[in-house]
Amino acid sequence: MLKQAEMLFKAAGDRTRLRILKMLEAGPLCVCQIVEILGLCQSAVSKHLSILSGVGLIDDERQGKWTFYRLAKPRIPEVHLLLKTVRSCACDDPQVAKDKAKVASEKIRSLPKCLPPRQQERRVTA
Repeated sequence: MLKQAEMLFKAAGDRTRLRILKMLEAGPLCVCQIVEILGLCQSAVSKHLSILSGVGLIDDERQGKWTFYRLAKPRIPEVHLLLKTVRSCACDDPQVAKDKAKVASEKIRSLPKCLPPRQQERRVTA
């Protein structure tokens, strides 16, 4: 149990990973959307997502070529408590506020890379 708690705290104890968790409060995001918001390279974001996923803080869902991430439905009480704590913290942090504004922006919500292939084709011809 102590080892599991240690892994959870290490995963959530990183500023970038906390920002990702706060972003995902608004709903599922594709990797390319998270990359755009954070301004990091795709490999760095994927590493952070892998760590969060590995301890059960986020879930992923493949949709064609794209993988969408969302906050996990906690399977163990410790994950539930940690996600509850994350939801209540950093609400007044300026960086978190900027991230949330970006998540809600049309630019992020309409990134062509994240649309399923049929919607991409329609967008190009429209």
